[in-house]
Amino acid sequence: MPPQRLANRYFLVRAGESVYEGQGLLRTNPVAKTSVDSGLSPVGLRQTARAALELQRLGACEEDCWIWPSITQRAYQAAEIIAAANGINRSRIVPEYSFLDARGLGAFEGKSLDTLPEVYASDNISPDMKPPPISDGTPNESVADVFVRVTQLMSILETQYSGETVVIVSPDSDNLSILQAGLIGLDLRRLKLA
Repeated sequence: MPPQRLANRYFLVRAGESVYEGQGLLRTNPVAKTSVDSGLSPVGLRQTARAALELQRLGACEEDCWIWPSITQRAYQAAEIIAAANGINRSRIVPEYSFLDARGLGAFEGKSLDTLPEVYASDNISPDMKPPPISDGTPNESVADVFVRVTQLMSILETQYSGETVVIVSPDSDNLSILQAGLIGLDLRRLKLA
């Protein structure tokens, strides 16, 4: 990263607010990714509908497209909304099983969204700093860890497709910010998440 040239055209979409986020809670444990409570909240449904219409306005899927959502409940729901709004057959939704998981926030799991600035303050010190671990199975990932995952995803997409449009639907914005930074060659030490 960054690649000299991409073989495909990409649109990055953050799935709308989840039920947990609507309650003001962090939920990044992969065990819960298909839980109903990890689905889109009413606000998230509206956010996703707006994103789907914006993709339509941009002509993202005019010539057809592939939609790659995380298998988290909210990202897959978002992919279905995007497909319906853009006339894309559901067979072109390709669920991604691990590279697009929400960034694991370790001991911050289940805490208030108001604690996120603590995570980002550590990220600003070093992209290798991880949130404190927890024993419930929630990963504790650094910016560098997420960068490895999204780089692997891009390698798969660039190998599997050529000249295609791919809409990547992530359950959190960290994945997308880190991916975008990698694609443009931004030093991860300069990446400001918020």
